Amino acid sequence: MQKPFKALVVEDQEGVRHATVQPIQLNDLPEGDVLINVHYSGINYKDGLAADRNGQVVKQTPFIPGIDLAGEVVESSDDRFEPGDSVVATSYEIGVSHFGGYSQFARVPADWVVPLPKGLTLKESMILGTAGFTAALSIQRLEENGLTPNDGEVLVTGATGGVGSLAVAMLARKNYAVVASTGKSADHEYLKNLGATKVISREDVYDGKLSTLGKQQWASAVDPVGGEPLASVLSKIKYRGSVAVSGLTAGGKVPTSVFPFILRGVSLLGIDSVYCPMAERIQIWERLATDLKLSQLEQHVAEEITLDQVPERLPAILKGKIRGRILIRL
Repeated sequence: MQKPFKALVVEDQEGVRHATVQPIQLNDLPEGDVLINVHYSGINYKDGLAADRNGQVVKQTPFIPGIDLAGEVVESSDDRFEPGDSVVATSYEIGVSHFGGYSQFARVPADWVVPLPKGLTLKESMILGTAGFTAALSIQRLEENGLTPNDGEVLVTGATGGVGSLAVAMLARKNYAVVASTGKSADHEYLKNLGATKVISREDVYDGKLSTLGKQQWASAVDPVGGEPLASVLSKIKYRGSVAVSGLTAGGKVPTSVFPFILRGVSLLGIDSVYCPMAERIQIWERLATDLKLSQLEQHVAEEITLDQVPERLPAILKGKIRGRILIRL
């Protein structure tokens, strides 16, 4: 294929990073086993950082960001995939050090590619994307650590974000009593519509004061926030409960003590969606198409945009101005 196609390219010019849609050729793409005609991608927090020179995600430019992509195989040198196969590729080095999904065509290693599970469309897979995968992985880890719906309320912090909103809906789908925390008072009804049984303010989780042990409130928690709020959550988890942490929008430092761990047996579970082993990755995607499948995925889409609209929308996710998911149609 010699015809040029569109991609969003970030470039550094005189100390400023610019993101523009440009025509490129197949030979501009990096090496890989599988060439994919990308149908959909999405905007994640890491994508916003990739387009920000201070984001410390993309080290060298020019570069094509986009940590998620879903589409149809065009060519494959690996016998696990054939032309016409529908596939999903997220995480690993995609959109970080390997050109990503903000391109009408992408070439990636076969070991990074997951067959689209039956029960999901390409569009649905990107409404979920890394955010949905991370939410599902968080739930699986909590359940592996013993969580059941009979244990009591499960807290979800940052509940209007991609991971948070999808975690609320998935937990509700599994009959958990979900307490959703948000700093956006206007979004309480939205979270209840997703399945939250209770919506609380950000200050109800962390009011600026930390104690080594607080009143036991929640059986477990899904936390994409991190920072000092995570320390507060840990101090309020019930005996032998768990917290699945996947993000750091509130910072990377967690000023906690050992007391929740040694006096209440609380577990802190790290959720890494980037290098999650392939066997587990496939299992999580199968769950997203079966017992964790959401019947109204479209309600998680804040906007469906074209590639040309991406540059103006990327900064919004860093400012916390996006509710749910932004889907990109290529």
